[in-house]
Amino acid sequence: MLDSLALLLEKTFLLAHFNFFSPASPKQERCAKRREDSTYYQRGDLLEVPRTLFTHFGIYLGDNKVAHLMPDILPALKTNKSQIQKVVTNKRLLLGVLYKYALVRVDTVEDFAYGSPVLLNTMDTNVTLRRQPLAAEEVARRAEKLIGHFPYSLLWNNCEHFVTYCRYGTAVSLQTEQFCESLKSVIRDQRSVLLTTIIGMLSMFFLGIAPSTALPTFIIPFILWMAG
Repeated sequence: MLDSLALLLEKTFLLAHFNFFSPASPKQERCAKRREDSTYYQRGDLLEVPRTLFTHFGIYLGDNKVAHLMPDILPALKTNKSQIQKVVTNKRLLLGVLYKYALVRVDTVEDFAYGSPVLLNTMDTNVTLRRQPLAAEEVARRAEKLIGHFPYSLLWNNCEHFVTYCRYGTAVSLQTEQFCESLKSVIRDQRSVLLTTIIGMLSMFFLGIAPSTALPTFIIPFILWMAG
């Protein structure tokens, strides 16, 4: 059953490796052209890899090496360092997210990018963040001190929290904030109440009236209505 769940999640997650819906800005395109030349990066730089559903972050350590936080189930199951150090597969990553187990690991720029363009220090000019970067050597040292097992939460302690702590001194995630704002918009939209009611009624019609169908049909719309 666990393998089936992992396979289903893996197929869904594969979409995140294709940038269909987020066209790069001219600034991002300029940064992307430099991704193959790791000599351009400086120790302590913040690197970003855009995906469809999220952006992955890391800190450049020099010598074509990047420290980044990756969910990974394998270190919780095995101690073989050579196996663990191999590029994290989608299955390993997804099971790591579910198990909340992650590592701050060091990979090459190419393995970190996973075929996507690499953007450089775009957070430094983010008007929402409004924080100045620390000295480059301090940024890199912070990242190096955290290499190894790291507590993980998809929303509250992810790769963006890791890099913002290292570079700006405070762990924040703009992606999490954007997600929460989107969730608020959905909750405040009263059409969500109607939609969940219709879905609940359809589930009772096709699956029959039972606690597992009737309770969500009434409770979820009620919560959304009260919250909105």
